[in-house]
Amino acid sequence: MTDLSQQLMKLLQDEADGCFKETEKASYMGQTIAIDASMQLYQFLVQVRSSQNGGVSQQLTNENGDVTSHILGFFHRTIGLLNKGIKPVFVFDGKPPEMKLGELKKRKAAKQKADEDFQAASEAIKDADDKEAAIEEANRQSKRTTRVTREHNQDIQELLTLMGLPFVLAPSEAEAQCAEMCKKGKVFGVGTEDMDTLTFGAPILLRKLTLPDSQKQKVVEIHYDKMLSLLGMPRAEFVDLCILSGCDYCSPIKGIGGKTALKLIRQHKSIEKVIENLDQTKHPVPDPLINDLDAIRAMFNQPEVTPGEDIEIVFGNVKEEELLKFLVDKNGFDEGRVKGSLKRIEMSKSQTSQRRLDSFFKPKVSENGAVGFNKRKGDGPKRGAGVKRGRGRGR
Repeated sequence: MTDLSQQLMKLLQDEADGCFKETEKASYMGQTIAIDASMQLYQFLVQVRSSQNGGVSQQLTNENGDVTSHILGFFHRTIGLLNKGIKPVFVFDGKPPEMKLGELKKRKAAKQKADEDFQAASEAIKDADDKEAAIEEANRQSKRTTRVTREHNQDIQELLTLMGLPFVLAPSEAEAQCAEMCKKGKVFGVGTEDMDTLTFGAPILLRKLTLPDSQKQKVVEIHYDKMLSLLGMPRAEFVDLCILSGCDYCSPIKGIGGKTALKLIRQHKSIEKVIENLDQTKHPVPDPLINDLDAIRAMFNQPEVTPGEDIEIVFGNVKEEELLKFLVDKNGFDEGRVKGSLKRIEMSKSQTSQRRLDSFFKPKVSENGAVGFNKRKGDGPKRGAGVKRGRGRGR
């Protein structure tokens, strides 16, 4: 999760907690939801690991040494969503925008440093007095070296295709594409932990939607319009607040945290006015905030996306034989467990159909005591939008 996500979440909890609603996953039965695939990929690569003989944890691999942690995580977590009647549409990042390249360069340097730190931590284990603490430190450093590659994206896209699930290739930022799909009514909401999605104007953000059921966490539903109303600011000021707090396209001003940023935007209404009234000897302003501010705003206000009306979402059938070959023969998964998971997918379809039927009717007791069913006023299945994939490049 980005620094902006952490700061913005804390701000909303303090200043606009009325825009939140906690609910159960099952309440989204039948809803189509856009999910940021890149964040999911990274989480599974970090979390799905094994440890050999009490040593440093490693990502799962097949016989050829290819990493399979992301495939295992995606497969089972997606089935969990399907079992709740949720219809996920995963959205993949495309080419990063030019404005982001500076921040990506910094992240690359940080990754190189993480590689060096992990190597040093691994070598320190053999001479450490406290082996357990040394292994724990090496594991921590190992997770910092994790990278999502083009091959990881391609693996998941193949998996989703075989599961009969649609996905969208964004031309640029996945969060922006998710927001666009939600604005145009193609999906009910956006499932992600990344609060940047609100800066792109997503009407409904769903946090904790993809967490495993074992964590027993409720979904946090955030409504964009209500958030702006409770913050008491128009969209333009909210975007400036997010930029000032630190976003993917520019580093924050040193010494200006989320609360201070909110206070300054409320007082001065724009970043330009904030900078005019700022003591820049104490708070040096990054060059992009002076020379590229309009371009940074445009990244949020006019992002590169496939228009929502050009996207068609189509859910297909599971290609069982091909999926078995992909998971078992190619990636070394246990055949019995995969077949059991396929049964869970089929069960999810029948359960969802039955739940829809049950919600479509309500019991009515006649004068003679017989029980019948009446159609609920305003209830019933709605015609869903069909969805074609947006064009773009996986990253």
